[in-house]
Formats: sequence, structure tokens, C-alpha cells
Amino acid sequence: MLVAAQLSKHYDTARGPVPIVDDLSLEVARGESVAIMGPSGCGKSTLLYMLGALERPSSGTVTLDGRNPYALDDAAQSAFRNTHVGFVFQDHLLLPQLSALDNVLVPTLVTASPRPGAAADRARMLLDQMGLASRLDHRPGELSGGERQRVAVARALIQQPSLLLCDEPTGNLDRASADAIAGLLVSLQGTHDTMLVIVTHSPTLAARFSRRYALTDRRLVSA
Repeated sequence: MLVAAQLSKHYDTARGPVPIVDDLSLEVARGESVAIMGPSGCGKSTLLYMLGALERPSSGTVTLDGRNPYALDDAAQSAFRNTHVGFVFQDHLLLPQLSALDNVLVPTLVTASPRPGAAADRARMLLDQMGLASRLDHRPGELSGGERQRVAVARALIQQPSLLLCDEPTGNLDRASADAIAGLLVSLQGTHDTMLVIVTHSPTLAARFSRRYALTDRRLVSA
């Protein structure tokens, strides 16, 4: 389970602290999907990064599968994030010099596999689920925007994370590609038994998820 309790975040400036989120709590269990809506600049991405151990909260706690990643040192926190959390961003962030298959395998390069070839087998399986079995050797520049984002989703799932976080994953896609990615995320979340949290400004995308919130006045409100 993901448990965020009384999270607050502010940034210090010359004019004083600027609050981003305030006293925010959220619980997500295995198999649940949650959409968080709000306009650009309301703090959605900051909240997502705190949930995924990318951005330390000013106060409050985050626990994932019973562990607080912010209690770990930097190396242990990075290792925890790599194995327990998958990220999908608005920009796919694929490495342009690598093939689709090798991009998916990047997170596995710092972890030991119990069986030689197991990671590559899983990567091929994930890309097949994405409808990209014929595109394994293609580099990002040879793929469409929707295909690149599908590779990014496969990369996020390669370590079998318990938590999948998506930051405006369809924001750069046309309507048809966006609908396809949204359906794929919901389907894969059930297949892989992950917790899924997505932030978006799109009510159409949010409607696909089992729980919906709006980030309003720095707090979550059921939508």
C-alpha cells in the first residue's frame, strides 16, 4: 500500500516560503487506480514526485509497502525507487541512441538478475503487450509519438514495480494516441497488479480511473 500522510511542500524564496501542497493525505492499495486533476502549476507534478521519492516533502510522511524511502540514504533511496516505483512522464525521455528494447532494459542495468536473459525476456513480453513486437530494434527517432510513449510505459514496468506514477502521459499525443495510451495503462495496471497514480488536466483521461481527485487550494478533493 502507498500511504501519504499530512504531506506539505513549500519552496523558500527571498520573499518567504511559497506553499505548493498543504496537509495532504492519500492512500492507494494494490490494484487501485487514482487520477489527480488540476490545471498546470497547481502542484500535481510536485505531489507525484513526493509520492515517488523524487522530491522530499517539507513535512509529512510517505510509505510504500511499509517502508519510508525518505528515511534511506541517497544510494538506498535510489535503489528503492528503481525497484519499487515506475515513472511515465509527458516527454518519453527515451535515450535516442538506443533501440526500443534497450531503452526498456535501462532500469535493469543496476540490478542483478537471478537468471541470465530474464530481463530481456520480460522486456520483449512487455513490448509485445504494447503492440511493438515488430519494433524492438527501432530507435526512438524511428517511432511515432504514441509508440515512443508505449516504450516508456514498458520501461516503467520492467522492474515489476508496486507503484506506477504517470505525469501527464498523454499530454504530447494526438487524441487517438492519447486514448490508446490511456486504455493501455488501465489494462496493464490490472494485469500487473500495480498501484497506479496519474496526474492530468484532462477530465476525459481521468474518467477512466477508479478514483478521481482534484488538487484545489493545495489539497485533494474527491471529484
